[in-house]
Amino acid sequence: MSRYPRGRLLGVLVALLLLAAPVPAVARTAAASVPVTVPALANWTPEQGSYRYLGSARLVADSVPERRVADTLADDLREAGHGTVPVVSGGAHAGDIVIDVAPGRTALGAEGYELRAGARLSVTGATERGAFYGTRTLLQLLAQGDRIPAGRTVDVPRYAERGVGVCACYIHISTGWLENLVRDMAYHKLNQLLLELKVKSDTHPEANTWGYYTKDEIRRLVALGDRYHVEIIPEINSPGHMDPWIENRPDLQLTDSDGAKQTSRLDITQSAAFDYYTSLIDEYAQVFTGRSWHMGADEYMLGSDFAKYPQMLRYARERFGANATPQDAFIDFVNRVQAHLAAKGKKLRIWNDGLTGANTVPVTVGTTVEHWLNVAVKPSQLRAQGYPLMNAAYALYLVRGGFHSDTKGLYDQSWDPRSFEGEKLATSEGITGAKISLWPDNGRGETENEVAVDTGPALRQLAQATWGDPHPDATYARFTARGTAVGHAPGWRDLTRVPVTDGTYTFTAAGADSLTAEVRRTPDGYVTLRTGDGCLEVRGGKLTLNTPLQPGVELTAQACDAANTLQRWELEQSAGGYHLVSAITRMAVRVTDDGRLVQYPPDQHPPAVWHLTTAN
Repeated sequence: MSRYPRGRLLGVLVALLLLAAPVPAVARTAAASVPVTVPALANWTPEQGSYRYLGSARLVADSVPERRVADTLADDLREAGHGTVPVVSGGAHAGDIVIDVAPGRTALGAEGYELRAGARLSVTGATERGAFYGTRTLLQLLAQGDRIPAGRTVDVPRYAERGVGVCACYIHISTGWLENLVRDMAYHKLNQLLLELKVKSDTHPEANTWGYYTKDEIRRLVALGDRYHVEIIPEINSPGHMDPWIENRPDLQLTDSDGAKQTSRLDITQSAAFDYYTSLIDEYAQVFTGRSWHMGADEYMLGSDFAKYPQMLRYARERFGANATPQDAFIDFVNRVQAHLAAKGKKLRIWNDGLTGANTVPVTVGTTVEHWLNVAVKPSQLRAQGYPLMNAAYALYLVRGGFHSDTKGLYDQSWDPRSFEGEKLATSEGITGAKISLWPDNGRGETENEVAVDTGPALRQLAQATWGDPHPDATYARFTARGTAVGHAPGWRDLTRVPVTDGTYTFTAAGADSLTAEVRRTPDGYVTLRTGDGCLEVRGGKLTLNTPLQPGVELTAQACDAANTLQRWELEQSAGGYHLVSAITRMAVRVTDDGRLVQYPPDQHPPAVWHLTTAN
């Protein structure tokens, strides 16, 4: 019997099909000798023979950074089913894997590496990060079999920032999903994860509406990012889109000329508003240890205009003189946040759409601008003004229940980070890189497992476009075959696995009447629970992004609807039974004192533990 799981054998077959696909005769020999990876290797010099990974392999690492890379690789090899590999120091033998961090190899840059395969295999980086990326290539090659063709590659990224943005704002995304994303990002040499989310606050408990993350959850995620060289950048969007934080703070809400409170807009003319926002930054710094902060700064006047808020113009003129504009008040808030961060050794990032050119006060130099929307001030102007510029084009967005990036179209047109919304730049100078963005405009439009399916191809295309040649294969089908060949990162967990078979079960839990329901697996890896009265769903309470995110909302039986994502549930294994977790709200079911079934964040009320027995 083969020592490789079925998934790895499938990867081998796909890789062979990829290499066997029709290509021009002149190119056939060269193409067949290049190992299959994502991103594709920019250069490969073949040699005679091969490296064979055997059970006797050792990881040879001498220095502290080399051992850190080797220790992570050893864990990943074990997770991938390659056995336990010892980490040793000293001379290398045939069959060993050598990790080398050589600062003198400056041509490799901060993230490049050299990989040599022969009687033994060596990975060399000028930095620890570079050597780490070489081990990702090694893992991808071993995912396709234990023989690697002999040869050499020097692989260096074209762009410094290669990322994914996730808005876990308002809604909650499971930490298991985020951990999978971090692992897969690193596997494909992506290095930056933006998370717009809410951390449960000790300083401002009035802001702790769902879906927040606990500080311990974030600490674990940041530690995983550190280990896999994925910088995790937090965002609290401001001064617009602040309703998750100020819906219970009317004193900080912007008031229009009619006296109406704007629950999503912070009143930036108040010193208390700045103090409130920076206190959140300081609290986030307890768990986010990186050196970057994203404040959003987008869509502040969405659906309105500065004329509705005459206090803005008064404030701006008091600070900057008679020629100041209302937008100067907005830029002033951005710059004061930047100064607060700089004093703490952190750098600021903002979206571009608030930079309309109607200001007389410039944004502080050094602030990174992430360009997602075509507005009056073009990318070329921002670059000429000296701002580091990241491409976060709307063309790279995946919106729940809405717009999805045309990944095939982007690949076919050889999209690269020079192609911004509204303008394509001639050179990459001043462009830091690019990222895809996942946004939950319709929180119930798709489950997170469905989002994962959509994200995979986009992630790989973005990885290719930011690391190397954006169009390494003649067709998109051949490029996607690469992704099938290399698979997911070691340690990636299948979140679509349902722990029980379809059937009718009796559910029992302390304090609850027994419940008989037909359990059916959904295509995205959840279950529906069909009772005699209909399918169980969360319905009622305040809707946020079309989603019932209010704790305490009751479960009810409704007409079964396969398209209704609120009828999908995760059976989360717990000691002696299961927790019942909504696939959409990510809250768990608890039993009230009077026997009702309601949803609550698991840190507020312990979830009910359900015991399932097959119904007669």
